[in-house]
Amino acid sequence: MNPASAPEARFYQSQGLRLHYSDWGNASAPPLVLVHGGLDHSRSWDEVARALRANFHVIAPDLRGHGDSEWARDSSYSQSDHVYDLTGLIEFAGLDKVAIVGHSMGGMVSMTYAGAFPDRVSRLAILDGVIRFPAQKVKPIEVRIAEWVGDLDKTARRKIHRYASVAEGAERMRARNARLTQDQAMHLATHALKQDADGSYIWKFDPYLRARAPYRLSLEDHQALWSRIACPTLLVSGRDSFLPDPETLGVLQHFRQAELVRIEGAGHWLQHDQPVEVIGLLRTFLEAAAVPPSEAAGAAISGRDAAAS
Repeated sequence: MNPASAPEARFYQSQGLRLHYSDWGNASAPPLVLVHGGLDHSRSWDEVARALRANFHVIAPDLRGHGDSEWARDSSYSQSDHVYDLTGLIEFAGLDKVAIVGHSMGGMVSMTYAGAFPDRVSRLAILDGVIRFPAQKVKPIEVRIAEWVGDLDKTARRKIHRYASVAEGAERMRARNARLTQDQAMHLATHALKQDADGSYIWKFDPYLRARAPYRLSLEDHQALWSRIACPTLLVSGRDSFLPDPETLGVLQHFRQAELVRIEGAGHWLQHDQPVEVIGLLRTFLEAAAVPPSEAAGAAISGRDAAAS
């Protein structure tokens, strides 16, 4: 990447942690926050950010425990913690009425923020990020606690996976997502790995992110938050994603004004699988005029395929 087109690295404090975010400049433009998914990093958004930076002030955080942000100390990683950090970032950066795009776990964080603070979000786009579904069975609390304890113990015993080079880590990424090009994988791996004292490369994310905190929001909490989101909302799913179809499982009925678009030839990492199509979709959605409140109240909820739009 041309250094001139790279973002500026910035930092802020949240609960005693030094957290990083990538700032793409253009501070006088409308603010746009890009929130990555679990075990990912802010530079995963580079292709999207470069395409949108001309019309938006784009910032992309590394959530705690990810990328160049510090790892949490003596605590699990809960969605509420990530929402708190996102709240602090938006306040620290002096942003007002932000548009947000979230992927995967970052989508859940983004929807929770938009539901808790509906007056602070202008537009919301969620890329394959609806992970909780109506009628989804939730394990009893004693089971969740037991699994959490077991996950923490397993993580403590887990051997750190080391790579001889960034290229080897990139191949690991391509093994998980065959749609990645070699250039995409190298870019992602370059920002996902760090060199250890012995010269090997290890992932930047905290291994304890794999242990799911037992004290998480209930499905009813999520649905209540979704119903409070006041801005136009775009749900985007990959046709070949491992996640179920949101419309089939009744997700859309919990939003005031939401549209679902499915991307053909894309799995869970749809912004990497079909970047041109996803960027075009986001540009159209984010740059559209806000829906007047009188129209928003009666807005139709729909689902469509990107290929037919």
